[in-house]
Amino acid sequence: MKRITILLTIVAISAAAVTASAQSKNFKMGQWVEINNAILKELDASYVDSLPLSRIERVGIDAMLDNLDPYTQYIPEEEEEDLQMMINKAYGGIGAVIYKPEKDGNVIINEPYMNSPAYKNNLVCGDEILEIDGVSVHGLEASQCSDNMKGKPGTTVHFKVKKVRTGEIVEIDVTRERIHLPDVEYAGMLNDTTGYILQTGFTSNVSADVRNAFLKLKNQGMKKLVLDLRGNGGGLMSEAINIVSLFVPKGSLVVSQKGKKDAEVVEYRTETEPVDTEIPIIVLVDGSSASSSEIVTGALQDLDRATVMGKRTYGKGLVQVIRPLPYNGQLKVTIAKYYTPSGRCVQAIDYSSRNEDGSVGHIPDSLTKEFKTLHGRTVRDGGGITPDVEIDVPAYSRLVYSLVLNGIIEQYSIEFARKHASIPAVEDFHFTEFDDFVEYAKKRDFDYRSSAKTLYDQMKRELQRDGLADNVKDQLEALDKVIDMDKEQFLRLKKDEIIPWIEEEIAVRYYYQEAGIQVRVKYDEQLKAALTKPMIEV
Repeated sequence: MKRITILLTIVAISAAAVTASAQSKNFKMGQWVEINNAILKELDASYVDSLPLSRIERVGIDAMLDNLDPYTQYIPEEEEEDLQMMINKAYGGIGAVIYKPEKDGNVIINEPYMNSPAYKNNLVCGDEILEIDGVSVHGLEASQCSDNMKGKPGTTVHFKVKKVRTGEIVEIDVTRERIHLPDVEYAGMLNDTTGYILQTGFTSNVSADVRNAFLKLKNQGMKKLVLDLRGNGGGLMSEAINIVSLFVPKGSLVVSQKGKKDAEVVEYRTETEPVDTEIPIIVLVDGSSASSSEIVTGALQDLDRATVMGKRTYGKGLVQVIRPLPYNGQLKVTIAKYYTPSGRCVQAIDYSSRNEDGSVGHIPDSLTKEFKTLHGRTVRDGGGITPDVEIDVPAYSRLVYSLVLNGIIEQYSIEFARKHASIPAVEDFHFTEFDDFVEYAKKRDFDYRSSAKTLYDQMKRELQRDGLADNVKDQLEALDKVIDMDKEQFLRLKKDEIIPWIEEEIAVRYYYQEAGIQVRVKYDEQLKAALTKPMIEV
């Protein structure tokens, strides 16, 4: 009887503690709302200038959510189109990438999409848009011009255009369409037996596109598949589950999620019959493969269905949903963590335990745990998906990054397209006018220093700051002579590294996005290495 009394007392104390905790939480929430309301009322009544309510409201909301994680976001009504672009990768417009080198200059068609309204109306790379709906583009930012070109599918936009080949000024009406940017950007055969699918997102219906691409390649004789998820930042979990279902038996566990209460575990299993459970699969990943990419990769690895190659993935193991808010706003909120079939959580950053300065840290490797795949192989959690076969990413020089980030190669490709009415078929195209590119790049302003020169300049500044530069003056001058190169010298030194980037950009101008990816694949050293590596026994 005494033991029962003690147990009942413990239960009563626990229940009281839970009630007190809930009451304390509710009190804190009420207190917080009351303080915020009081501050806003006082500001509205007393602040010396007109209160910018819209701005401080958004800043306040964003600051609050930033303290949780980067994925919990407020989406007001006016940003609904951005949300739809994120979910569906679609918008209403003419289907072209534009470039505006000067605010007071014309809009240049950089890259029309295949079969888009721009394509159907013969807008080509290099064409210049002078007016949009009768309004000059001079004085407008590129973003303003882009917004003016977009609109509801079925509506018409009027352009005044200067044609690149003839210089003729023409006026055209373009009917906007729903422009969908595909997540399966390329599917083709790498050789007689190896198929390749490049998937760059997880928006609506991408699983159907992967399925169709897979069946097309299989009809072409594919005996092995490379699914390239490098740089794929993820998207809809449902699409990830559907993609895994293509390759594993019906009813297989793909992913589970745990929300606020650890007891609430939701499992997601495949619900359809697979298209192939036998074909060998390589999944290529890197440090930018995240979220749904990691669900697919983790599931195929845990179920011993694929060999994962490349570099460790990003480590985003958080699940978000969209919740409606007043005034047609929406909240994208993190509701759970997801777990691969073996029980791993790939989340790499611990947002729940912030440092005093508000920063967050990665989960150290020493705290990760071991898990077992379906056939007993050891895998680990915390910090993304570790590949079965590590393959290094080729390092590019600082010069190449500078040429790309400053748009030098992209702008040159537009100039090239203006001068050349056509180029050979993409499989036969080789860029042979490097001297012309060098002359073009020499006249452009960009930081062409090597990494060594950058570090040298930094070291020299530090020596001067410490008063030591004069002590090593001769050594500094000797080192500077060795590593300092003028722009032309360095461009020519890195010719072999630069040419693939130029070829890709030029190919896109004539044969659209798929052609650019074909060129990229041709020079992809990591992909080539993957094809030579032995696959694991699955």
